[in-house]
Amino acid sequence: MRRGRRIAVDVGDARIGVASCDPDGVLATPVETVPGRDVPAALRRLAAIIEEYEPIEVVLGLPRSLSGNEGPAAVKVRAFALDVAKIIAPVPVRLVDERMTTVTATQGLRASGVKAKKGRAVVDQAAAIVILQSALETERVSGKPAGESVEVVS
Repeated sequence: MRRGRRIAVDVGDARIGVASCDPDGVLATPVETVPGRDVPAALRRLAAIIEEYEPIEVVLGLPRSLSGNEGPAAVKVRAFALDVAKIIAPVPVRLVDERMTTVTATQGLRASGVKAKKGRAVVDQAAAIVILQSALETERVSGKPAGESVEVVS
């Protein structure tokens, strides 16, 4: 397992959840929810967060259907990931499967007593935590970074 902080991003149309982990990759915690409708502003805010946290990599959840296919949402996330990779280079960006993360995050929040209306503000951060915990576990088990690398062609 590589040592170093990682940042996870759950990209949605309205909101973008951000989570981070400790340098040992043990515990993922929420960072913030970035408004997602103004993409240039969202990219600037993510770049500032990444500069502040100095991660060894950034992982973005790639939405897939339950069958594993990619639809319009995945196309949007791939384009967004490329934009992120360009502005934070040389920090690596990876795409990891995020099937069911929002469902898992929502169930976890409800189980802990967070009401649905209030939960909307934090569900994206919770989904980013689920994405990051999954990526960390995959790396712990396999010895390799989770997901696929986003390559910036210059």
